[in-house]
Amino acid sequence: MYALLAFIPIVFCVVVMAALNWPAKIAMPISWLITAVLGFFVWNMDLLQLGAYTVAGLFNSIEVLIIIFGAILVMNTLKMSGGMVAINNGFRSISPDARVQAVIVGFLFVSFIEAAAGFGTPAALAAPLMISLGFPPVAAVVMALICDSACVAFGAIGTPVQQAIACLGGAEALDAAYIGQMSLWTAIPHAVVMLILPFMAIAIICKFFSPERSVKPALQALPFCLFAGASYAVPYVLINIFVGYEFPSLFGALIALVITVLAAKFRFLTPRKTWHFGPESEWEDSWKASRPPAPPKESKMSLIRAWIPYVIIALILVATRIPALGIKGLLNQTGSIFVIKSGDLFGVANTAFTLKWAYVPGTVFILVALITVFLHKMRAKDVGTAWAASFRQVSGAAVALVFGLAMVQILRYSGSNDVAAVDEMKSMIYHMAEALSKVGRSLYIAISPVIGVLGAFISGSNTVAVTMFANLQEQAAANLGLNTAIIVAANTVGGGIGNMICVNNVVAACATAGTTGKEGKIIRVNAIPAAIYTVIVILVLMAAFYILGL
Repeated sequence: MYALLAFIPIVFCVVVMAALNWPAKIAMPISWLITAVLGFFVWNMDLLQLGAYTVAGLFNSIEVLIIIFGAILVMNTLKMSGGMVAINNGFRSISPDARVQAVIVGFLFVSFIEAAAGFGTPAALAAPLMISLGFPPVAAVVMALICDSACVAFGAIGTPVQQAIACLGGAEALDAAYIGQMSLWTAIPHAVVMLILPFMAIAIICKFFSPERSVKPALQALPFCLFAGASYAVPYVLINIFVGYEFPSLFGALIALVITVLAAKFRFLTPRKTWHFGPESEWEDSWKASRPPAPPKESKMSLIRAWIPYVIIALILVATRIPALGIKGLLNQTGSIFVIKSGDLFGVANTAFTLKWAYVPGTVFILVALITVFLHKMRAKDVGTAWAASFRQVSGAAVALVFGLAMVQILRYSGSNDVAAVDEMKSMIYHMAEALSKVGRSLYIAISPVIGVLGAFISGSNTVAVTMFANLQEQAAANLGLNTAIIVAANTVGGGIGNMICVNNVVAACATAGTTGKEGKIIRVNAIPAAIYTVIVILVLMAAFYILGL
C-alpha cells in the first residue's frame, strides 16, 4: 500500500514527460506537489518539514546550476572567441564522419570528463561540442547521455564506489578483499556492455535522427565501435584490479582516447564511406534546438590555442580530485573560506546545506571562461554576448532542477517525523525499494541493478543512489543468502545506467544544448538503451551467481 502510494510521483513524472511530452519545468513542480501532498496526508509530515525540505532542494540545486552555467559559459565564450570553429575543424581533420566523431567526442571525451568531474558535467560539455560539429541538438544530448553511463561508477575519481564503502561502514570496517570484490564487480558488468556501448549509442541516433531512419549506418561503423569499446574496457578492468577504484574511468578513457584518435587518423577500421546527418533544412523540428544558438564566430585560431581552455579544465579537475596532491582536502575543508555551510533549516533534520564552491566543477568552468577572454584576446562586446546568452540558457533549467531536488528531499526524508519509529512511516524511498526486494532470491538478483537505476532516476546522481540504497541492498542480500559485495556493486552499476534517463541530468544537458522542453522525447529514446544495458547487466550477474558460484 505505502509502496504504491510512494511510486505515484515517479510514475506521474515518467508518464507526463515520456508519454505526453510535457517539459520538465512543468512536470517537476507538479510532481513535487503530489509528493508534498502524500508527505502531509500519508506520511504525517507537517508544513514546516515540507517547507524546509523544499528550501533545501532549492539550495541543493545551486551546485548543479553552477555546473550548467559554467559549461554553457565556456561553450559560448569559445563560440564568440572563434575557438569553437578551430576545434570543429580539428575534429573534422581526424575524421569527417559523424559516427567516428560521435565515438571520440560522445563516448570517450564524455568518459574522460565524467572520470575527472562527474555530477552531470560530461553531457553539459560534450553535447554542445557535437552540435557545433553538425549533430542535431537532440541527437547530441541523447548520444552524450547514453555514453555517460559505463564511466559513472568510477566517475569523479571513484566517488560512487567510495560512497558505497562509506555506507557499509568505511574502509576500516571492511577488509581489502571485500572492497576489491565489490569494486571488481562494479567494473565487470560495465566493461562487458562497454564493448558494444558506442555501437548501441550510434545505432540509436541513426535510427531516430538520421535521414535513413535506420541502424544501417551504425552497422557500417561496427568494427570501429567495437575497437573503441575494447580500447576502453580492457584498461578499465586492469586499472581497477592493479591500481584501484579511483582511476579506471580516468586512465581508461585517456588511454582509449589516444588509441582511438590515432586509429581514426589512419582510418583503421573506420567506415569506407563518410556519413553525416544531412543538411539542417531536412531535419525534423523535434530534432532541433528549442532556441537556436548563435552561430560560432569565424576565426583563424590555431587548434592548440583553441583547445587550451579544455586542457586547463582537465588539468584543474584532475589536480583537485586526486587526494594525494592535497588540493582536494583544502577545497573541502569545513570551516575554510572554500566551504559555505548552514545548519538545519528551521530546525528540521537533514536540511543542512553545504556548498563547496571552489570544488564545484562549474566554478572551474567559470574561471577558465574568464581566462579564455585573455588567452583568445576577446573583445568586450563578444564577452558580453557570451555571458548574456549563458544566463538566458540556464534560466530554463532552474525551475525543473529546484522542484526536482525538492521532491527528492521529501522522498528521502519523509520518514523523519514524530512517528518515524513505526515501520509504516519509514521514508517513501525505503518503501519503494523494500517492495522491490520482496521477490525472492533469483528475482532479486535481477531487481538489484533496477533499484540502482531507480535511485539515479529519482535523484540525478549515482552517488545519491548509492547513499539511498546501498545499506538496503546489503541487508536484502544477506537475508536472501546472496553475496553482499556483488549486490551492492549491482546497485552502483544500476546507478550508472540510470544516468541516461535521470531527469536532473536530462534537464542539465538540454539547458546547455538549447533543447529545453524536449526532455520527454530524450527520456523516451534513452529508455531503450537503458533497458538493453540493464538486461545485459542482469545476465552478467546471473552468470556470476549461477555459473561462477560467487
